Amino acid sequence: MTYFIETKNLILRDFRDTDVASIFQLDSNKDVHEYLGKKPIKTIKEAEKILSFFHLQYKERGIGRFATIEKSSGRFIGWAGLKLNEGEKEMLNGYTNFIDIGYRFLPEFWGKGYATEASLASLEYGFKKLNYDIIYGAADIENIASNKVLKKIGLKFVDEFIFKGVSCNWYKLKKNTYGT
Repeated sequence: MTYFIETKNLILRDFRDTDVASIFQLDSNKDVHEYLGKKPIKTIKEAEKILSFFHLQYKERGIGRFATIEKSSGRFIGWAGLKLNEGEKEMLNGYTNFIDIGYRFLPEFWGKGYATEASLASLEYGFKKLNYDIIYGAADIENIASNKVLKKIGLKFVDEFIFKGVSCNWYKLKKNTYGT
């Protein structure tokens, strides 16, 4: 299945094999990983594994993160979108089998509103096209920008939890309150 969402400034599309170098650029950046466990990748092989995981999500779960392209420049800026978390391995805050929203961008694209824009498009896709009832989100408590985005797009704070020793905020948005 091919995924394609267009917004005012962005194109969100499925990841392609040619995106490996872009994934490496994103996930090897220490600033990008400041609130993600501080473990940036070190090899192209690791980027290939990430790409394989995205492809597996599309194939097995019918959803996954989207490569995000800035329309004005045609540049890969990161990824955004929805993910189905299944089973114990992907449990978060005691939840399994849930949809979460996420985004990760190169630092030079921070502060431009792209996380909000991509996330709003992802919510629209999830609630209106895929008919999900609830979409969750999580962010390191210290990641002020990410917490602001989750609130700005309408997710409501539920509680705090600890993930791998880090305090995080847990949010959710129900379809019946989306857009109100």
